[in-house]
Amino acid sequence: MSSKAPSAPDAAAAQPAPATPDAAKRVLRQFRQVFNAVKSHFRQVEKAAGIGGAQLWALSVVALQPGIGVNALARAMDIQQTTASNLVRTLAASGLLVAERKGEDRRAVQLRLLPAGDEVLRRAPGPFSGVLPAAIAQLDAEALARLEADLALLIALLRPDASAASVPLAQL
Repeated sequence: MSSKAPSAPDAAAAQPAPATPDAAKRVLRQFRQVFNAVKSHFRQVEKAAGIGGAQLWALSVVALQPGIGVNALARAMDIQQTTASNLVRTLAASGLLVAERKGEDRRAVQLRLLPAGDEVLRRAPGPFSGVLPAAIAQLDAEALARLEADLALLIALLRPDASAASVPLAQL
């Protein structure tokens, strides 16, 4: 093994090629397609179900896990506990679910759907978690790793508020 510095062609090969304006435009168009698909799905949800996408997702989680608590709901949706509490408060006020204090620990709330919540889920288009999470979940491990790494580069350039990562897309 030689310890000499790489020659100029070797060093150039290690550097990624600069992006062309056309490539940047194509990627921007791809983002527009993704955002529009997400937005269109949320409009369909609201029209068919009468509630927002995040609310629908929360209802579906409660339907699958009757008795779930607010903290567990937040974990299942990968959102902040305060966001989950606000969703639960709205859904309870709308008569779609009930938050009950049962069992030995009366501080803990258990959530369950009411018949009106079941009806909303029957009317609503799927996937309940949203089209983007459902599509991402279908990617193979290699594609997901590439996407994660590439999005990390983009996020570093954008420097967004880190707390935005736990805001449901339906609430953006």
